[in-house]
Amino acid sequence: MTVPAFAVVGHPNKGKSSIVATLAQDDSVQISAISGTTARCRRYPMRTDGQTLYELIDTPGFQRARRALEWMQAHERSTAERPEVVSEFVHAHQNTDLFHDECELLKPILDGAGILYVTDGSKPYGDEYEAEMEILRWSGRPSMALINMIGDENHVDEWRAALGQYFKIVRVFDAVTAEFDKRLELLRAFGQLDETWLEPLAKAVEYLDADRQRRKRQSARIISNMLIDMLTLSVTGKLPTDANAKDYEEPLKEELFDKLRSGERNCRDQVEQIYSYHDLKRVENEFDALEEDLFSRQTWSAFGLTRPQLVATGALGGAAIGGVVDAATGGASLLAGAGIGALLGSVSAVISFDKIAEIKFLGLPLGGVQAKAGPVRNINFPFVVTARAVLHHKLITARTHAQRDELNIGSDADTSGASMFDSAQRKALGKIFAAIRDSEPDGISQRHVEKLNEAIEKLL
Repeated sequence: MTVPAFAVVGHPNKGKSSIVATLAQDDSVQISAISGTTARCRRYPMRTDGQTLYELIDTPGFQRARRALEWMQAHERSTAERPEVVSEFVHAHQNTDLFHDECELLKPILDGAGILYVTDGSKPYGDEYEAEMEILRWSGRPSMALINMIGDENHVDEWRAALGQYFKIVRVFDAVTAEFDKRLELLRAFGQLDETWLEPLAKAVEYLDADRQRRKRQSARIISNMLIDMLTLSVTGKLPTDANAKDYEEPLKEELFDKLRSGERNCRDQVEQIYSYHDLKRVENEFDALEEDLFSRQTWSAFGLTRPQLVATGALGGAAIGGVVDAATGGASLLAGAGIGALLGSVSAVISFDKIAEIKFLGLPLGGVQAKAGPVRNINFPFVVTARAVLHHKLITARTHAQRDELNIGSDADTSGASMFDSAQRKALGKIFAAIRDSEPDGISQRHVEKLNEAIEKLL
């Protein structure tokens, strides 16, 4: 099946590259207010699952349309031979500087591309555009006119009246703000230009719609994974036995917060990549729903085993500590536990747990104090993170690849996330969050993971 190709042509600075970026979903397309940014034709295929659905061709703008048309008119033989005259024009001037841009934009049209002629509906119509449109009509290729709205003024009616005399289909299309459904509608209209494009473009619409749903499911999984990581995240630090734990509290909290923020940023990056945004700048307030006591201490002993673990296994009972340490650490002790057991066997009846932490083996202390920050227990925390993620996804899916400003997420997701969820959603999510929070990071049931994925996908 032939892949439809469309040359996006017109006057300089009318939004041609913006149209290409939006319809090809490609943020690598160069967009600039400076005339002449596009000097050569460049092809941008729209692909999904490795399949090219259609192709957009970004072209230079017309520079000497009137003089080019005069040359063609001077060499005209008959109406039927006008496409051949256009080809002769390109052949005669393609290696010269006089009509470089005209030759460059006409080549893909002569090779079989359809024509998308772009104008700026915020500027008045002028007869200087008629030479461009006449040249395109001489090419004999299927064509459509797009009225792009760059500024605030509205001259659409006069453009419609003029364009309708040259083009079979005329559409108003704002490349920067066009919603996804509007883009699919435009593709369907392309299919009306040539019957050979009807089937491939209908399939393209079907593929793109299915691809949109696939990306949404991927985003939901990424957001769910971020929430699970955040709900179970904690950081620990080993302290000397005589240390003041207060001295370690703020550094550990800041380490926890940094990891939470990094997790959120990574989630944003992954979602943006799913929707083919690769270098998007974001402006966003960092979440502040963390004001609570996140700091705790727990005594630990040989090879990271806690006091309850040692007591429960009878590890304080002399030489048995060696086997217990080796078994409980899964061999991580490199069987040094047996040596430790022999060392402690003669004194275990009189030594205390805290004293064991002070004993050194091969120059290293057996234990110490472990300080811990997290997980976050604030009940609103996961709702805030979820609301922020859903808002980010909404802004990304509403955005086009022609937009080059910063993505301003702002503070639309309030500190409770209450505005994002109805009571039923909050109740259901609250149960899932509680179950995950109370689980070990590697012990979360697949059922809770699936429930969270499903809930997030519905929110998206």
